[in-house]
Order: sequence, then C-alpha cells, then structure tokens
Amino acid sequence: MKNFINSNDIQDYNYLLGEINKCKNGLSNYKPILKNKVLGLIFFNPSLRTRLSTQKAAINLGLKCIVMNFKDDGWQLELDDNIIMSGNKAEHIKDAAKVISQYCDIVGIRAFANLENKEIDNSDKIINSFVKHATIPVLNLESSVAHPLQALADAVTINENKNSINPKIVLTWAPHPKPLPHAVANSFIKMCKINKYDLIITNPKGYDLNTKITDGIEIIHDQNKAFKNADFIYAKNWSSYDDYGKVLLSDNSWIVNDNKMKLTNNAYFMHCLPVRRNIIVSDSVLDSKKSLVIQQANNRTYAAQIILKELMSDEK
Repeated sequence: MKNFINSNDIQDYNYLLGEINKCKNGLSNYKPILKNKVLGLIFFNPSLRTRLSTQKAAINLGLKCIVMNFKDDGWQLELDDNIIMSGNKAEHIKDAAKVISQYCDIVGIRAFANLENKEIDNSDKIINSFVKHATIPVLNLESSVAHPLQALADAVTINENKNSINPKIVLTWAPHPKPLPHAVANSFIKMCKINKYDLIITNPKGYDLNTKITDGIEIIHDQNKAFKNADFIYAKNWSSYDDYGKVLLSDNSWIVNDNKMKLTNNAYFMHCLPVRRNIIVSDSVLDSKKSLVIQQANNRTYAAQIILKELMSDEK
C-alpha cells in the first residue's frame, strides 16, 4: 500500500479485518516493528479520536510521532501552481510536502472541506498535493471527501456485532445546527459497497449525497420506513450536496430516539463521534447497551495500527 487516501486503497478488506482481529485478541506480535521511524501528523482541523488513536497506534508499532497543528503553528499555504505569491500566503504546499518528507517516514494529513466551493472540495487539493509532492507515504486522517480510517474501524465494529452474514444497515441523516462535511458518510458508503453489506441510506429531500458515491444504493426519504427491521443504525449529519454546504432542515424530526429504534430489529446504534446529544441522538439511545460508539472509537487504534504497518511495509 503506497498511500491510504480512500477505502479503495485497501486491496483485501477481509485480510485487514483478520489482522485487526489478531491485534485485538493478542494473537499478533505487538513488539515494536518500526522502531526509530517517524510519523508526522499534520492537522489543519481539530481532532480527538483521530489524533490520539493514531498516536497510540504509532506507539504500539514503535514509531515516534511529531504532531503539528498547522493552522496555529504553520505558515499559510499556497495551493495553486504557477502563481505569483505576492499575497498573505508565505509557503507553497509543494515545498512544505517535500520538507516534511525530510523529517518524517510517513505523514498523516487532516484537512476538512470548507463547504464553500463544491469543485474545490471534491478536488481534495490539500491531501492530493501531499500525495503528489511528498516522497513518503501519505495517510488520510479525514479529508474534504473521505475518512477511510473511520470506515475501517466501522467495518471492524459491524463484524464484531453482526448476527447474520448480511445484516441490514441504515445510514441515516440526523439534524445538526451547523453545516458538516460529507467525508464520513462517503467513506462509510464505499466501505459497505466493498464489503457488499445490505445498506440503505435515509435522508430528507434535498440532502441526497453525491450520486457517484451512492450509485446502486437505495435511498429512502422516509426515516421510519427505512428503520424497519434494521440491524445497525449509523447516524451522521451532512450538509446539502446539491445546494452545496447549506443547512436546509433545522427541526428535530430526524433525531434518532427510542421510538425510532423500536422500529428496528433491536438494532445497534453507531456514530463516529463527536455527537450533539439530544440533537442527533437522544441520551437514552446513545447511553444504551446497544450503542457501539465507544467500541467504534476503540477500534480506531487497531485500524490505524494495521494501516500504518501496511504503509511502512515497503519502506523498511
């Protein structure tokens, strides 16, 4: 694996899920295998689970970590080529990527969508610029359009809790006061397609995701109908894709609560966190025994550990 930018970079999902299972059950060798290698974690946006789980994964592998909050500590980067840099941007991203490659053996990048320009966000310019100009493997810690580490951890969590070979999974839109990116939903859908899960998407009209990603997936605009007999409910907010970056619905009719969960097949509840309690999901659902959110967060470490090992396998 040269880089890990989206779920399609995984050639054999079953193999990775098996390796993660070995890690969790103490059947793999936790002896540091990448001792004295350096992982650089570059954050253009806030992080709790991604930062800590990736750092812990690095520690388990013997990697040393350098962490930089780029918006606070770095120069403002120019992203466009062939431009006269006479403005307020002091460094070009191609130079930054090459310099970071001198200090690190692998680099993780977290850079969200700005939700102002669909074309720019879809180009995923920051992380793709690092892929283009860095001379070391690049790890996606959530970009404008993808969060594959989260999706891998979600796959692990589903496999650990499913009661049938092909459970019914519902990805549901849920309300939020602010416009949020599409990255988590995009990667969850791709992961489900790769694993051939029985996935349904439910969201209000006006919130359909990118059709290039949802192609072949049933979309239902009636949440109650979609929830019937579901085995897993994955809640996530995203802003409008067609009316790009806009919040079109602000009422609480799409909150995941006990009444909604009663429509399911005693389903598990999933969310990537952080979550707005009693806006996206009720306390009673989030704190119930059927909530998997903490297990998902825990699985982030194992997902990151296996991906880091795979990325460095050709570098040793």
